[in-house]
Amino acid sequence: MRKLLLLLWLWLAATGGFGQKAKVKVKGSAQAVAAAQVWPAAKAQAWYKAHPWISGANFAPSTAINQLEMWQAATFDPATIDRELGLAEGIGFNTMRVFLHSLAWQQDPSGFKKRLNEYLAISDKHHIQTIFVFFDDCWNKEPKAGPQPAPKPGIHNSGWVQDPGDPASRDSATFVQLKSYVQDVLREFRNDKRILFWDLFNEPGNSGKRTASLPLVRNVFAWAREVNPDQPLSVGLWAWDFAELNALQLRNSDIITYHSYEDEAWHLRVVQLLKSYGRPLICTEYMARPRNSRFATIMPMLKRENVGAINWGLVAGKTNTKYAWDTPLADGSEPTEWFHEVFRPDGTPYRQDEVELIRKLNGK
Repeated sequence: MRKLLLLLWLWLAATGGFGQKAKVKVKGSAQAVAAAQVWPAAKAQAWYKAHPWISGANFAPSTAINQLEMWQAATFDPATIDRELGLAEGIGFNTMRVFLHSLAWQQDPSGFKKRLNEYLAISDKHHIQTIFVFFDDCWNKEPKAGPQPAPKPGIHNSGWVQDPGDPASRDSATFVQLKSYVQDVLREFRNDKRILFWDLFNEPGNSGKRTASLPLVRNVFAWAREVNPDQPLSVGLWAWDFAELNALQLRNSDIITYHSYEDEAWHLRVVQLLKSYGRPLICTEYMARPRNSRFATIMPMLKRENVGAINWGLVAGKTNTKYAWDTPLADGSEPTEWFHEVFRPDGTPYRQDEVELIRKLNGK
């Protein structure tokens, strides 16, 4: 049923079948500001052609359980970042998708931006561009600044936190501070060529929020358009039955990004349908081995289709994303097959054949 909904929704979106209805429901001043400045498709395609084929991973250092542990001053770990981005460079990855967190900015805006700059310097040394992600509706709903919890053995993303969390993401009173956060970071790095594009919101509507996230999605597009960075803006599609959110995201994104953890045949259908919009296409999450979303099948297909390929996970660590979403191993033992990740903590590949394939596809 979920797959049928996807096909129906994509067909309707591509043909304008529900476009007018969606426009009425999400209409508002923030929407008007955002829609007025979306890049023309030709500009987006020219931007895409100026870059080599985009490949890489979602990245958090193995020593960080979540975005706060990555970016707070006490636990920022440039040595591990440098080592692990070196592993990515070694297999030809040229892009990392990296999550930020508003609480880390609120603690110390100046220090936070200095750490972003330090990260970008390390990344650039390894010839890797960065996709920064502002907001996130996934996992634990009450983020707290300060020391972060230890991982729960065998549980996928046991310490990952939403941003701004719940109920903060539904409360318009929080938007004033969130606007300051987004615009401060964008103004600091709006011309920075080390940043590939801005991913404004990861999986809006997740964790049961659904359309409750519409106001924040509308506003973050508007806030970003006011700054007008050189880099394109996007919010990725991920839940095909979220028609209002998907329509809003598509209308306001300069480039189309999406997530798919399905097998090759299904993933290819998604690609073919999304190409009908005439904009560059980048998959910002894929690769879940037990679901048959594998490097061996998905990455070659994405390269043939000229779709950017950003898998989930680089080095196994405190996020525990080598474990599957819905099959925890409470004793912390080794899963039969890793869900995500490319390297073990010591830098050796989980599967040598996979890293050889990645190198080959990246021309390394």
